[in-house]
Amino acid sequence: MAAAFDYDAAFSRNIGWVTEAEQQQLRGKRVAIAGMGGVGGVHLLTLARLGIGAFNTSDFDTFDVVNFNRQAGAMVSALGRPKVDVLAEMAADINPQLDIRRFPEGVSQHNLDDFLRGVDLYVDGLDFFAFEARRSTFAACHRLGIPAVTAAPLGLGTAVLVFMPGGMSFEEYFCLEGCDEDEMAVRFLLGLSPGMLQRGYLADPSRVNLAERRGPSTIAACQLCAGVTATEALKILLGRGGVRAAPHGYQFDAYRQRLVRTWRPGGNRNPVQRLGLWIARKQLAKMKTSGAARG
Repeated sequence: MAAAFDYDAAFSRNIGWVTEAEQQQLRGKRVAIAGMGGVGGVHLLTLARLGIGAFNTSDFDTFDVVNFNRQAGAMVSALGRPKVDVLAEMAADINPQLDIRRFPEGVSQHNLDDFLRGVDLYVDGLDFFAFEARRSTFAACHRLGIPAVTAAPLGLGTAVLVFMPGGMSFEEYFCLEGCDEDEMAVRFLLGLSPGMLQRGYLADPSRVNLAERRGPSTIAACQLCAGVTATEALKILLGRGGVRAAPHGYQFDAYRQRLVRTWRPGGNRNPVQRLGLWIARKQLAKMKTSGAARG
């Protein structure tokens, strides 16, 4: 069956929105994606259908039944299997000519340079709470001059930030140095979504538990993340369309049918942002108190 595969025919319906020459450019690009879960897996499959020719993927986890609501590779046949293997097989079923380098141990300080070797773009697919791995990966991208995109599934929408070579770094924007995990969570959330469009329609707040590092997520939000990330990837890789990098960002909430463009010079050091962080800390303390009372 693979012998019958024809790249030009497979991705011919992209032509029009990209030129034939641009499609071949995409074919020659390599994208690294850390995390093959909720957003990472659908990022891989979406970018594979865009015609990207090579990927570096990482994840140390295996599929579990609790992944079924949102993760592209989560199926009965995949239970207990490594996520990197399942998603690599799914992507290769889209394009048998793909070059995929797998990192089944995940990303760490020990393998980051290898993980990012030859990469044209990094896409963040890490779990929300994987703060240290995320900080290390974005720092390496900044050091190596690799563009990086993060899109978070928030509520029934997505919040997007792009970090470009020579521009504001992830650490300069989020200011996570020296913070404990609760403070990192607050700063990461508010940094991603200063507009907090997802606030107000959470049906059961008790399902958010920062201490246990868990919160609700939906397939609708993950799919939206993949769409906007693929669009940013196309613009970055082809060098056209204009990229608004951090401290610019945007959040789209499909539930509320709202789009907010944000600009936070100084990132989380911005006075407006600092006020938002103060309010968020108060709300977090209130949630912890009410959670303890229920317990």
